[in-house]
Parts: sequence; C-alpha cells; structure tokens
Amino acid sequence: MRKLMMISVCIAGLVSGSALAGPGHEHGHGHSHGPVSADDASGKAIKKLEQLVKAGKIEESWAGTKPATVEKKTFSQGPEWVVSFSNKKVADASKQTLYMFYSLDGHYIAANYTGN
Repeated sequence: MRKLMMISVCIAGLVSGSALAGPGHEHGHGHSHGPVSADDASGKAIKKLEQLVKAGKIEESWAGTKPATVEKKTFSQGPEWVVSFSNKKVADASKQTLYMFYSLDGHYIAANYTGN
C-alpha cells in the first residue's frame, strides 16, 4: 500500500510539473512565442492592474476595473498594445485614465496616465 501511495505521489508531481511548463511559459531567454491577441493583452493588463493596486502603486479604487480599450498603436520604437482603463472615482481628472503598454509578444513595458 505504501509503494502504491509513493507511486501516486510521484505521478502527481510529474503531471503538475508539466502543467506549469505548458504553452506561454517563459524561461527568460528572450525567446518570443509570437504576437499575442488583443484578448491576451487585455488579460495581461488586468493582472498587472491588480498587481499595481496590491503594491500600492495606484489607488485601490482601480481594483476590479475592466479595460475600456485595447488598441495596437505604433510609436517611434515600433508597434505596441495599449490597454486603457477608466476610473471616474479618482479625484484628479488627469489620472482617471490609466494606460498600459505591452510589446506585441505580450511583455509589459510601462503604465502611465498620458497614453504616450
């Protein structure tokens, strides 16, 4: 019985380990997996927004905000995904729209309130 449990634990470990290394898993070697879709960029921006709220970088009223727009824009350094969020609860009108910038392959670049 003990051997059976050990085998089960080993198999479970192998299965869960391979699930963590599935598609989209980055190894930090700078390899790109190709461009991401607007929906992928939106999902990444939602996660980043929550990280910024938890880290105290932006007001808590941003928590749970959904993207207002997702656009592909070209800047001097090339094309990027720009995901914008709108939050009328922010007192400073110049900070009611938050923009997040992602490379076309889905890497976070920056966030600001200007869109530039």
